[in-house]
Amino acid sequence: MTPWIHDALRKIDADYQRSADTHLIPLTVPSIAPIQLYLKDESTHPTGSLKHRLARSLFLYGLCNGWIREGTTIVEASSGSTAVSEAYFARLLGLPFVAVMPATTSQKKIDQITFYGGQCHLVTTRDIYAEAAQLAAARGGHYMDQFTYAERVTDWRGNNNIAESIFAQMAAEPDPIPRWVVVSAGTGGTSATIGRFLRYKRFHTELCVADPENSVFYDHFLDPSTSPTLAVGSRIEGIGRPRVEPSFNPSVVDLMIKVPDAASLATIHLLETLLQRKAGGSTGTNLYAAFQLCARMKAAGETGSVVTMLCDAGERYLDTYYNPEWIARQGLDLAPYNARLEHFMTTGELD
Repeated sequence: MTPWIHDALRKIDADYQRSADTHLIPLTVPSIAPIQLYLKDESTHPTGSLKHRLARSLFLYGLCNGWIREGTTIVEASSGSTAVSEAYFARLLGLPFVAVMPATTSQKKIDQITFYGGQCHLVTTRDIYAEAAQLAAARGGHYMDQFTYAERVTDWRGNNNIAESIFAQMAAEPDPIPRWVVVSAGTGGTSATIGRFLRYKRFHTELCVADPENSVFYDHFLDPSTSPTLAVGSRIEGIGRPRVEPSFNPSVVDLMIKVPDAASLATIHLLETLLQRKAGGSTGTNLYAAFQLCARMKAAGETGSVVTMLCDAGERYLDTYYNPEWIARQGLDLAPYNARLEHFMTTGELD
């Protein structure tokens, strides 16, 4: 191991030691009592999203495999949040960073990447993977390839992964072993980590993955023998994919729920009134699915707890998910879901 790699690993470890764990927030919804609902707030990472964990793991994996060396240009294909976090770690190590992203990526994320010294390579082609690989090869760099490596770079048995963190924080709660953990999938790395951890620890907790519109994960879950593709991508940045990513493992998922994009956005607008905070669209996808599970539990007379993710802050999406003109241009009607959510908050029922 070279002195530079030794120092790079030390810097990443030091950065981790300076960071506290993310909060687990109880969300008060009287209509579903005594069922308890919690949000794992990943927006409090230094780079503001769940993808901070993934980026750290990808860098450690690349360094320990000898793929990242002094001066290596790091290239990633990303819809935004992973690129923000990777730009942070690239700057920490003094490495050039290029993000290959869809041209529709929010300006706030682009600004954050450039703030950390990264470059943004915006493309209109659907195949950002090939574009990123070609760019890395042309620069003699390393293509991180989060969509392939996300499921393997994190130790799913523990070692401070997100699943271990959730269960440690739940230890003193009324129902410390959740009935459900609800996540959405972009790479599939988080769902793979949590699903494997649940089985390894022999917990009775079940894993639900929420999928937005314009994503193939749900269809692949229903029939794993197929690998469907779509011509368009998800409007909910960071989750949903037009192809089945190598890191998505349907075998560790117990249930998938398809969530309409209008429901996701209506849910983050409701959440703002409950927490006095804005959250990104993927949080709305997660939470709407969690609401559905809570409603099913109540109807069945079940008690217990449900944990889901607050993936990132909504300030990144002021020009989209919190912009009525953008919502109208997308042809999204939030009114029916606003009514359903109001009914849920009053009765605990959500059809």
